[in-house]
Amino acid sequence: MITGKTTLIAHIGYPTESFKAPMIYNPWFERKGIDAFVVPMGVKAEDFAQSFDAVLRLSNLRGALITMPHKVAVVQKVHEVTPAVHIAGACNAVLRREDGSLLGDQFDGAGFVRGVVRKGRRLEGARVLVAGAGGVGSAIAASLAAAGVGELALFDAHADSALALAARLRKHYPRLQVRCGSNDPQGFNVVVNATPLGMKEGDPLPFDAARISPETFVGEVVMKSEYTALLRMARDKGCQVQLGTDMLFEMIPAYLEFFGFGSATAEELRAIAAMVY
Repeated sequence: MITGKTTLIAHIGYPTESFKAPMIYNPWFERKGIDAFVVPMGVKAEDFAQSFDAVLRLSNLRGALITMPHKVAVVQKVHEVTPAVHIAGACNAVLRREDGSLLGDQFDGAGFVRGVVRKGRRLEGARVLVAGAGGVGSAIAASLAAAGVGELALFDAHADSALALAARLRKHYPRLQVRCGSNDPQGFNVVVNATPLGMKEGDPLPFDAARISPETFVGEVVMKSEYTALLRMARDKGCQVQLGTDMLFEMIPAYLEFFGFGSATAEELRAIAAMVY
């Protein structure tokens, strides 16, 4: 039940049809007796600056979850960011503090890496290909670097985005081997789709499926369906895979702490989630 006393968290992005976070947070709040609610808000890129400023002025708003396509743009809208945001160049959570100032943080990369490690995959020294150098891809690449991978290959349809991410990574991780320009998955231990490909039926695959070996771990960020075309292909080849929602379940405990709502485990959240695809 939403009342006049309910604390709101805006979930800002576009399109909203793929949003899964409300189906995890809201059942959790209800189970724990927390008077809070996550509200999806569809905001197109051209409307973001004006809409964000207006929404974050609401008196009953604790903060916002930020998703595609706004994770990079929002960095310029907050007063302070964490080191994770500096490295990733993107932000997916905004907290409005008591003095009205806005703090931005980033949990995508940590959630992705934690999910991979909990599946028993070793990242130290691994060769990893990340397709997509936007907000989520940058965050994942930064967390992979922190996890000690040996090589990071970056690809983006906008080459300048991949080059800029590579420069930020080299600054913070000078010993890491970073290269750009190819999305050929052959020879990599881990490949990650951090692009929007898979959101729509008929989207091309982000990688050449024939060149992914059965030993490769295939990670996905798209949550439009449980198994995207990429993950179905990878599963059929015998690859170990990570769903887009796996990353979400792993990062939500950090979000809860960030917004001041206590904590939870991924297993507890999965047990009560009302997930619909």
